[in-house]
Amino acid sequence: MNGNAELLNFIYQNSQMGVETMEQLGGITKDSQFRKFLEKQQEGYLLFHKKAKELLCESGYDEKGLGSLEKLRTYLMINIQTMMDKSTSHMAQMLINGSTMGVTDAIKKINQYQGAETRILDLMEELQKFEGKSLEKLKGFL
Repeated sequence: MNGNAELLNFIYQNSQMGVETMEQLGGITKDSQFRKFLEKQQEGYLLFHKKAKELLCESGYDEKGLGSLEKLRTYLMINIQTMMDKSTSHMAQMLINGSTMGVTDAIKKINQYQGAETRILDLMEELQKFEGKSLEKLKGFL
């Protein structure tokens, strides 16, 4: 697989994880403000997911979504972490940890794939900024 395909698949998988995580936490939280935030985030991740899929298809690459094992692992981790503490603050902290990892991984990927097509690097940078803005908004829920 070439760098363009790898970077697009990273965006595709990252955004898929975001969509599924926001949906799962939205079903757990009792906080209507936080639920609205999660819904808005989910919409944002959906846009990245669709754009990455479009670019993969346009370029003739296959999209590689998250594997069943990865989905199950994430689902179980969220359930375990919220079993004892379903507070908005705790869920915000979980998302802060995930978004921080997302920003870090995005920076690594941008540096690793400097030779990728500009439109793909631009999409990765947009996702990085989206994650960074998410971090700032999540601080208000702590």
